[in-house]
This record gives sequence, C-alpha cells and structure tokens, in this order.
Amino acid sequence: MNAPMSGTTAIAEQMDVMVEKLKRWAEAYYRDDEPMVPDAVYDAVFADLRKLEQAHPGLLRSDSPTQTVGARPLSKFNKHTHARPMLSLDNAFSVDDLMEFAGKVQAVSEETGLVSEAKLDGLALSLIYEGGYLVKAATRGDGAVGEDITANARMVQGIPNQLAVSNPPPLVEVRGEVFMSKAAFRAHNERAETTGERVFINPRNAAAGTMRQLDPTKVLERKLSFVAYSIGNIEDFRDTITTHWDALTLLERFGFPKNPNTRLIAPTQEMIEMVVNDMTDLRPDMIMEIDGIVFKANRLDVQDEMGFLSRTPRWAIAYKFEAEAKTTVVRDVEFQVGRTGPMTPVARLDPVEVGGVVVSNATLVNMDQIERLGVMIGDTVVVQRAGDVIPEIVSVSVPGENRKPIEMPSTCNECGSEVAREEGVAAYRCTGGLLCPAQQVRAIQHFAGRDYMNIDGIGDKIIEQLHDAEYLHYPSDLYRLTPAMIEGLPKQGKRSAEKAIAAVEKSKQTTLPKFLAALGIPEVGRSASLELVKTFGSLEAIMAASVEELCKAELMGPIMSRNAYQFFRNPQKAQEIQALRDLGVTWEDVVKPDASEQSLAGQTWVVTGTLHQMTRNEAEEKLEALGAKVSGSVSKKTDVLLAGEAAGNKLAKAGALGVKVVDEAAFLEVIGQ
Repeated sequence: MNAPMSGTTAIAEQMDVMVEKLKRWAEAYYRDDEPMVPDAVYDAVFADLRKLEQAHPGLLRSDSPTQTVGARPLSKFNKHTHARPMLSLDNAFSVDDLMEFAGKVQAVSEETGLVSEAKLDGLALSLIYEGGYLVKAATRGDGAVGEDITANARMVQGIPNQLAVSNPPPLVEVRGEVFMSKAAFRAHNERAETTGERVFINPRNAAAGTMRQLDPTKVLERKLSFVAYSIGNIEDFRDTITTHWDALTLLERFGFPKNPNTRLIAPTQEMIEMVVNDMTDLRPDMIMEIDGIVFKANRLDVQDEMGFLSRTPRWAIAYKFEAEAKTTVVRDVEFQVGRTGPMTPVARLDPVEVGGVVVSNATLVNMDQIERLGVMIGDTVVVQRAGDVIPEIVSVSVPGENRKPIEMPSTCNECGSEVAREEGVAAYRCTGGLLCPAQQVRAIQHFAGRDYMNIDGIGDKIIEQLHDAEYLHYPSDLYRLTPAMIEGLPKQGKRSAEKAIAAVEKSKQTTLPKFLAALGIPEVGRSASLELVKTFGSLEAIMAASVEELCKAELMGPIMSRNAYQFFRNPQKAQEIQALRDLGVTWEDVVKPDASEQSLAGQTWVVTGTLHQMTRNEAEEKLEALGAKVSGSVSKKTDVLLAGEAAGNKLAKAGALGVKVVDEAAFLEVIGQ
C-alpha cells in the first residue's frame, strides 16, 4: 500500500502542474500566436500559483512563469539580445489594487503623479535607431532575447524609418506595441474566408502572427499599426527627460503616434476611478482593441528608486478589464465553403447576449481548433467576442449528456465533391473548384474586385443575384452578360445596366499582374503576381514553369509555388483562362525585361496625391515595370516624389529633405506617354 503524500508534497505537485500548464499556454500565446485559453483563465491560474509560491517560497521553481517573461523566440528568425530586459507588468483587477500600487509610489515621493495609458492588445516591439534611422526591430521574446523582425517592422504604419527631427540622438531604443485595428481585423477575416488565408481568432493573435510572417508584404497588406509607450535607452537626450511624460512628448516629436487617452493624473482614488470608468466607457468605440489600462509612476528618479522584481517593474501596473463571456449550448455545426474551397466550421448556438450583441453563431476556425477545445455538439460552452468583433468559443463549460462529435463531412454540402486535407495545411477543402456554387460566387466576386479587374457597377450582391439567375457560373461569364440580364434584377434599371456593361468592357484591357491576381491562385496575391511577371515576363512562361522554377521568383515560397503549379495544370482552370482570353481579356505584350529597358533601376520613387491620367496603383505599376522601387514614405533614400493634386505632408517632407519632385506631366514624359 502506497504511503499517503505529505501536505508539502501534494502542494509541490499541484504547483508543478500549474507551472507546466502556464508554460504551455504562454508558448501558444506568445510564440505560436494560437491562444489556448482566454486571458482571464491564464491570469486566474497565474494568480493562484503566485499565492502558493508566496506561502511556500521553498517550492518556488526558477522556471516558474512568475519569474519569467513571454516565451522562447522562434528559430526561423535571427536572435536579438535586448540591452535592457523587456519585462512584463504586474496585474491589478480592482481599484483597491490600484490604490495599493499608488500608495507604494507615494511612499517613495509624494510629489510624483501617475501616467495612465490604454493597454493595447498586440505585440511588444523594441526599435533601435542610429543617427535617426531604424536599424533593428525585435520582439520581446522571453524578455532577454527576441526575434529580429526588422523587415516586417518597416511595413507597419506608425513606425518611421527615419525620426522626424533634424538633430536625432546618436542612439535611441523605442518600445511600443504593434496592433491590428478592429476594422483591419474584420477586413482580413472577411477576405480570408474567400482567399483561403489564415482566419485569426482576435486582433492580438492577428498582429503577432502577421509580424512573424517571412513575407513582409503580408504585413503591409494587413495594415498593422504601432504606438510607442516608452524609451528604453537614449544618448545625448537623457538630461532633457526627467519624467515619463517628457519621454512620451519626445516620442511624438520623433514622429510616433500618441497612445490615445493618455493622461497625467494625481494618485488619488477619485482620479484613478475616473480613469477606469472613462476608459471602460470609451473602450467599445476605440479603433483598436485594448485589454486594460497601464499606470506608471511619472518621475524617472522614482522609477529608478522603486526598481524591479524578477519579471516586472515595481513602478508600473496593468489594470485588466474583465473579459465578458457567457455560456450557451452548441446545437449544431455547419461548414461554410470559402472562395478556394476551405471548409470553415461554424457553431450554431442558443442565442446569448455577449458584450451588448446577441450571438447565435461562432466560428470554430478549423478542425485543429475543435480538437484543442474538445468541443462537441450538445456541449455547454463559454463564448466571448474575439477582440469585441467576432464571437468565438473559448472553452467547454459542461460536456453535454448526449454530446455528438463534430466531424468534417467527406463531401461538400454545396456541390457534393470530395473534401480533402492537404499535408501540412490546417484547412480541409472542397475539391469541386469552380463546379462548386459557393466557390463560383466567391471566385467571381474576387475576380471583379476593385484591386483586381475592377469591374465597377457589378458588386457582390449583383453577382449573387446573377448567379442565382443562372447567368454567372465562372468569371468568364462576366464577359457574356447583356444589359437585359442586369435590367431584370431587383432595383436595377437601364442606366445601371449600361454602366455595368461598360465597366465589363473596360476591364478587358488590363495588366498581366492584375489578371494573375484576379485568377485567385491560393496564397498568390498582388505582390507575388507582380514578382512572377518580373521573373518570367509572360503568362505562357509562368504557366509552363516547374515548382522549382516558380520558387526563384521573389516572394514565392514552396507552398505558393506548388499552389500555382497545380492551378495551371488543372484542366478546368486552363480552360477558364483560355475562355477569358477568347472573350477579349488582354494586356500589353509582356516579355522579360532587358536590363537596358530598366531605365529607372536603382531609383526609389514615392507616389502621392491625385493623378488624372491613371490611378496611383497604375502609376506604381509603370514605375516598377521600369525597374524602380516604389516606397510608401518619403525619406533621405527617396530619389523622386511624384506629386499629384493635394499631395500634402509627403510633398512638404520631400521639400525639407531636398528630394526631387515631379508632377504628372513630367512623370508621363519619364514613362514615355
């Protein structure tokens, strides 16, 4: 018979279980960008572990999450060792906790105030500038060592490549948060449902996952933003900064956006309660997701005297909002088919109000997520709105008595085609292609979109109506439409029908990169399509290329190259491409350019303002065809600024830096038009 465990042994084992659980959750959250549990669950277990460690200090493990920060950096990026550790923050869950913190600050100095800042839910970054230029950007990682993601950081709105001051410090480290706005998050997930891209669970997950992409153009496409919250180190300016408020003011001068609703307040209960109440009320209407409020001692000498614990500063604390979550029952799960065939599971729920919105459906993302959650039909589940935007199931609360496993159907519910899963890919896909009605509609909507064939006057709703009327099955059917077909639709008349048909005709004259991107090759977007054209020169050469040859084009990795190779060897796709060409879709003859034709090779151009002879996108395509690099911001490295009407700040900055400026007429001469 085994001897009973002593109380100390039982507590030690309990702490070991909590440590391993928290470490596993932290790895998923910080490193893999795949949160396994809601923040509130993590915080509760973390708090319980810390109480046990305080009561039993002899059982404290050196690798406990209470003693460490974040998670190990990923091996696919170069490592960066922080000059000063990037620490986490201690949490407060009530005004009483905040008043206890304020008392500790006042005990050091009664003359210092507090600075309150919205706590953005994103990815912490360290930015290093030398001589005013960005030379390194790194994630927090484990606090001591992070990942070098400089190329991606250059694509983030709010991170200047050059500080906006004439006398920059020789060296400065800026710390802040990369985030995805609620609008950008919604736009990405809506697009992802039709493009087969990854659907993110929440904005924080989206920002972190995007910043760890190996393709910087993905960062640009997903419209990430940045807010600076502190200066880690600075040379020659230190004497001018005596408070945290001074540092925030200097960061604004450098060109960093200000964290909204930042305040300098007295450390009184009245002021602290006012900030908490105000931010709680403002939170739903803010453009970004915030998960709390950070309070910091304002004076830097007070910060220095208060010092640090192993993983947190004593002079700052994060007040965490309580995540609103409700329980409801999963009644069924249906599978929605995306543009390229991904089968997305959607849970049908007993309606429940969460965050002021009645929720009856929630995404389950994919089958891997279902397995992680262990959810089945009939279970009572915890539902929260991910980033206050889309509903998600975060855990199983009570398993159902007659629970039924969620199974991926073997055939598509839209067309009956086989459903298959590619090796190494999370999503299952309908293999029906353009034989599948759901894929037909989404493929046509993509093809006609503003960024592709730009068929103005035929929007998503009209495409759905034309499909229901049996007029549209493939993108090529757009070029078989007649005015009478459109006039017969609800709320459509002769004038709108004529406008739509005129837009269809106009779209026939396009460019090869736009045509390629419009075809909807999985994972191959506009940037990759342009690189394919630059590398191969013609559609025939691209279609004939092997997977290995396609990989030689910039931005084309093995998965994208395999997708393109398989796409062009699908008889149905090849037939559709030929049909489009037979119906008049054409582009200027494209050949792989000679170096002698790259008249703008080595030059960096910026396009701004309104042009009259073409759109800005078209102007950028012309420049790239002549070998120029097109940038989104003006710096000392810019060679020429093309300034249309209402050019604004970029024109002013070009003047200050002595950058050459040309108008549209001069630009047309440069490109030979």
